[in-house]
Amino acid sequence: MSVTAAKGFRAAGIAAGIKAGGTPDLALVVNDGPRRAAAGVFTSNRVKAAPVLWSEQVLKGGQVAAVVLNSGGANACTGPEGFQDTHATAEKAADVLGESAAEIAVASTGLIGVRLPMDRLLPGVASAAEALSAHGGEKAAIAIKTTDSVHKTAVHEGDGWTVGGMAKGAGMLAPGLATMLVVLTTDADLPAADLDKALREATRLTFDRVDSDGCMSTNDTVLLLASGAAEVTPGEAEFAEAVRAVCDDLARQLIGDAEGATKDIRIEVIGAASEDDAVEVGRSIARNNLLKCAIHGEDPNWGRVLSAIGTTSAAFEPDRLNVAINDVWVCRNGSVGEDRDLVDMRYREVRVTADLSAGTESAVIWANDLTADYVHENSAYSS
Repeated sequence: MSVTAAKGFRAAGIAAGIKAGGTPDLALVVNDGPRRAAAGVFTSNRVKAAPVLWSEQVLKGGQVAAVVLNSGGANACTGPEGFQDTHATAEKAADVLGESAAEIAVASTGLIGVRLPMDRLLPGVASAAEALSAHGGEKAAIAIKTTDSVHKTAVHEGDGWTVGGMAKGAGMLAPGLATMLVVLTTDADLPAADLDKALREATRLTFDRVDSDGCMSTNDTVLLLASGAAEVTPGEAEFAEAVRAVCDDLARQLIGDAEGATKDIRIEVIGAASEDDAVEVGRSIARNNLLKCAIHGEDPNWGRVLSAIGTTSAAFEPDRLNVAINDVWVCRNGSVGEDRDLVDMRYREVRVTADLSAGTESAVIWANDLTADYVHENSAYSS
């Protein structure tokens, strides 16, 4: 159920001493081939962590032999020294694996503005290499957790080939990816260009449509590695759907584990004049703190949905807007609809449907409620 579900991959997760308390904090994923094709998508934040800048350059070559991932420190906003630390990490992995540093991707997550303890990280890379196993995917997924309460893995079985993956993320979830590290693997035999196309479309429809708190990370990294070990080349559409399915599964796990959340909110915008309009409206609804508080209190306050829609540039007429909460159309034609007391909001998932009555396009955004626990987790200590 993880990055080692596909043939041709080994992984490890260890405690290198980066985090206080001795919990796992360093993961290594290795592609044993015979192919090394790879693609990557990174944060759109203009402030990028050193590992992102490094890995962006690595991915331009279209090949990745291994990925080193650490929690316990983002290595972001650490200046030239931080970039040197990333370079040293790649060099260390290359040395112990007998590979080129130009094919070693690096990813980090944790507190911004603090240098990594390289005296512990570099020996940890060597220890992780010694612990590599074809069954090490779960340990790798555990090692990349920060405020996550659970580790996150997913798999999709094709006809003789597999796509597997792991992810971390529980806060700073917003379009432009989330505060997440994701490694996807497949044993399908595909070139880097095909991987890139499938990954970008899957990311657009999944990770880019998870919006927990409107905050965008400096470290977001999504990698897709192909070993070719299955000796099968699936059709383009079939493979794209498999990658999308794994990304969708992981994205749902991210929102389900969002910091302090008690509700998962599925926001579907229908009747839009364009997909861009639908996404813009969905994001505005997802980021409306008044609505998020209302949903936490199980209050079907549809007026806050209309207020959020009204802040966008989407095409609509106010007197043609319709809103349903858990399938009860509480707003019809911009006014009072069905009795709001009919809305049952006792369960974890809450569905908000916004009908713009302006076209045929639609989009789905996932969000969560705003709770006192979220405020505590992001104010009581650095994360």
